[in-house]
Amino acid sequence: MSIETPLEGLIALLARLPGLGPRSARRAALHLLKRRDALMLPLAEAISETARTIKTCTVCGTLDSADPCRICSDDSRAHGPICIVEQVGDLWAIERTGSFHGRYHVLGGTLSALEGVGPEALGVPRLLARLKGGGASEVILALNATLDGQTTAYYLTEALADSGIKLTRLAHGVPVGGELDYLDDGTLMAAFAARRSVDAP
Repeated sequence: MSIETPLEGLIALLARLPGLGPRSARRAALHLLKRRDALMLPLAEAISETARTIKTCTVCGTLDSADPCRICSDDSRAHGPICIVEQVGDLWAIERTGSFHGRYHVLGGTLSALEGVGPEALGVPRLLARLKGGGASEVILALNATLDGQTTAYYLTEALADSGIKLTRLAHGVPVGGELDYLDDGTLMAAFAARRSVDAP
């Protein structure tokens, strides 16, 4: 039985990253080795430092070196509106536009019966408890325009129907099947500007 070399181990780990298959992982590993001092060693140090210091915010669910995160701790941000997103990448996409100055809540995914992802797995009870704690005047459903995103939005609309909190969602300028992290800033800004109220079913 052959023993896996460190290089083979690196390639196997790289191949597990999104968008990288075995071929791309081999190319990436060889490129890193060619630029060992300029790229590979700084990258290894950055990965190690990130693994040690980055944590999940216990308030909103984003990633930061502080808990609560810098957004939740920023007193200059509005406390009333809370924008609900699926993933941290969606939060970053919205922050890039500069269109929103309230708080966030990162679900960490969407409801999916096929994959067995229910409300508890997404921390929906924690979200509802946060909203019941008071201070929220508007909940913006900034979920991806996918089937699971729409299902999650529908579930949250029902769950918050009697809360007295204004419910809005991004306008349909976001294309069906599109994901926030891949949209251009202009599309996201237009979608935020045209958000509308969500009526309970």
